[in-house]
Amino acid sequence: MSDLQREQKKADSDVDQVRQRKARNQQRLDSGQITSPRDLENLQHEIGSLDRRISDLEDAELEVMERLEAAEATQADLRTRADAFAGRQAELEGTRDAALKELDEQRASLGDQRATVAAEIPEDLNTMYQRLRERNGGIGAAPLVGKRCMGCRMELAPSDLTRFKAAAPDAVLRCEECGRILVRTAESNV
Repeated sequence: MSDLQREQKKADSDVDQVRQRKARNQQRLDSGQITSPRDLENLQHEIGSLDRRISDLEDAELEVMERLEAAEATQADLRTRADAFAGRQAELEGTRDAALKELDEQRASLGDQRATVAAEIPEDLNTMYQRLRERNGGIGAAPLVGKRCMGCRMELAPSDLTRFKAAAPDAVLRCEECGRILVRTAESNV
């Protein structure tokens, strides 16, 4: 943008210089100071050349002005869009911050619930669960749905299912594939 502004100032200056020169020559011509026909003809020829030069410079000046106008319009559009994006960004950041706050509150609540439940579980089972979590990417227990461990998604062998059906309701069941503790649900077939 500043390049175009400098170019426009230069074009303005060039036009002004040529106009001043033409005005001086026209004044000399009109004053009658030049008496030689040859000098008079040369001066008239120079004034004609200066008129053509002024016309060329004015055309160049108009072209620069048009480009500057287009650049200013583009810049104004970009500023408007940037302002809209900044507003949208602020809105999205507010939504994100609210969601993060809600997640933090949920995490704290679930942490409290987990601590309450963990206090009721025998220490050796809790220790086993913690080791399994570390080994299995944070998931130490998984539901048993139908014939499938939902931790590793593997279908259990029929012999394991028979053994699980015979196990006591409070027995700790483990997946033979991933080692996770299996949690019986209403969807378990055992």
